[in-house]
Amino acid sequence: MGAVVGALAALSVGFAPNAAAYDAQSKQWYLQPMQAETMWKTSTGKGVKVAVIDSGVNPDTPSLKGQVLVNETPKSVAYHATEDYKGHGTTMAELIAGTGAGGGLKGLAPGAKIVPYRVALTKLPKAEKKQTPELWEAIRAAADTDAKIISMSVGGLYTPNEKEAVKYAASKGKLMIAAVGNAGDGDGEIGYPAAEDYVIGVSSMDASGTVSKFSSHGDWVDLTAPGEGIPGWCDTSFRSYCDDYNGTSPAAAIASASAALIWSAHPDWTVNQVTRALIDTAGRSWPKNDPSQYLGYGAIRPKNVLENPHYDPGPPNVDPLAKENGGDLLAKSGAAQASPKPSAAGSASASAASQAPQKTTTGGTSAAGSTAESTGDSNTLWIAVAAVVVLGGGGLAVARARRGR
Repeated sequence: MGAVVGALAALSVGFAPNAAAYDAQSKQWYLQPMQAETMWKTSTGKGVKVAVIDSGVNPDTPSLKGQVLVNETPKSVAYHATEDYKGHGTTMAELIAGTGAGGGLKGLAPGAKIVPYRVALTKLPKAEKKQTPELWEAIRAAADTDAKIISMSVGGLYTPNEKEAVKYAASKGKLMIAAVGNAGDGDGEIGYPAAEDYVIGVSSMDASGTVSKFSSHGDWVDLTAPGEGIPGWCDTSFRSYCDDYNGTSPAAAIASASAALIWSAHPDWTVNQVTRALIDTAGRSWPKNDPSQYLGYGAIRPKNVLENPHYDPGPPNVDPLAKENGGDLLAKSGAAQASPKPSAAGSASASAASQAPQKTTTGGTSAAGSTAESTGDSNTLWIAVAAVVVLGGGGLAVARARRGR
């Protein structure tokens, strides 16, 4: 049926007393090395709407009051969009655009706005599941809105409907970002929609810049972002945060927020230019044309775009990932000819994935001891990203082979 099978985060023990007495921002370790305060002087994400397709978004948490556009979810997919039945979608929304009020999470793009979408994840009551939109329906509906970014910290099985919905959204100039999954301890399979063409797949790394052991890997990883030791809502009571919200879910949310910062600063850029900026400025030590299966093109660093007034985003109608995506849908649709106007305001089954169209890998499969280095950046996290993952019997290696056509 193509139902989404799970939100891509693993919640660890470490309970906070309550949201009012808890300072979540002080535990968001990545804000300092990413130089969030400095970036916010240039851009907060204002004017960018982010469609969050997840378990729903609670607009009434202290950090999200005024941040969720509750009436902008298309009616066709609006069923209980503001009733989060896992707490997961609300956490993702806060990581993107939370204000930090009441001791809550401070989003990396606190000036952005959230448009909530609720899809069927695990633990959804059967009575509600029938009325809850499927992922492909939410993607297609979001594509017809003025949201620039579609953030998906969810994963499921391949379906033709989803593939067509993604292609439709790409033709509309939407930047789609998805978590690659948490199957790194198993077969490493990357779930859909991250494994779809035209979707930026994001893996997770820890505070040292090392790829997370749980992070899925393969030809569909495009970028990496912080995904370990991040606070998140413990449950649907929304009374307390947990200290260790680990997964590629928060990594995808942080990547979405990074894109919002860039697009807010450059509202006339197309999705191709924003994507190119994310790739060009990512932290890596390997050649850009030889991305890692674990860290993709490297660690996301929006600061390097925001601080450079001379950065050239390249042509608006050329997809920097066209070779991997099988073509440039935005150029074909003609949408790139006119720059967009600024707006106002689980794991996948290996067997199921094998039935879907597969991208191929070229080149070698490993290279030991790789680190991602940046230039002109004094922050440790972005100077050295240790592209290392524990494999099988404990050997250290990082795969650099990449999808090709």
